[in-house]
Amino acid sequence: MRIGNREFDTANHTYVMGILNVTPDSFSDGGRYNQPERALFRVREMIEQGADIIDIGGESTRPGYTPLTAREEMERVIPVIEMVRKEFDIPISLDTSKAVVAQEGIAAGADLINDIWGLKKDDGMAKVIADSGVCCCLMHNRRESVYSDFLNDVIADLEESLELAQVAGIACDKIIVDPGIGFAKNYEQNLQMLCNLDKLHTFGLPILLAASRKSVIGQTLDLEKEERLEGTLATSVIGVMKGCSFVRVHDIRENVRAVKMALAVRELK
Repeated sequence: MRIGNREFDTANHTYVMGILNVTPDSFSDGGRYNQPERALFRVREMIEQGADIIDIGGESTRPGYTPLTAREEMERVIPVIEMVRKEFDIPISLDTSKAVVAQEGIAAGADLINDIWGLKKDDGMAKVIADSGVCCCLMHNRRESVYSDFLNDVIADLEESLELAQVAGIACDKIIVDPGIGFAKNYEQNLQMLCNLDKLHTFGLPILLAASRKSVIGQTLDLEKEERLEGTLATSVIGVMKGCSFVRVHDIRENVRAVKMALAVRELK
């Protein structure tokens, strides 16, 4: 898979996506990087620690978050995308579910659109992605967390997203799927999803796991978000062993090391 100017061997490797939240209210690091200079410092730090791609988000998706207008979201993310593109040679992902934000973000230099609603929230999103030719990550989500058969329902929901992508003309080699840990799932369902990540290989597409510091870790270990590093490392190792191509994380250096160790073991299979 080619994202921006870089080729990713998604069949044989697991890459680390670094999280950059340029928000005042994200659940884990809200307010830390919402100034341009701080954001650039953090990007430089993540690259030095081994990040393969940077995921920039301007709207918090934590429980109870306050939705932004498209203009507010663009005011946060577009200047940062432009600066990162100017200063660093690294693929840029934009975390948004708004088509107009995606369009402006791509014009500013984003190489991938990370949509937590899997093309289902904004009817224009699929066309923006298709017309631009950038890659996309389609995450599992739903408005009501009611399932008749949890794993099969997740697969069916993702199939709907992939059908929207196909109808719009998004090429298969431009798509990543994300099981949506922490979204429309209770504690037990999040654990079940982590245990069955390999079920997503039915699509024949790269898988991104985004479990870093999430509530499933906090509930399992009874820890606040600042203390969830070890739990996050465990999920990253699970992701590697289950064949995920990307892990989206806050703590870069530690996850890079954990992924490298797990890959050394996986490659012996």
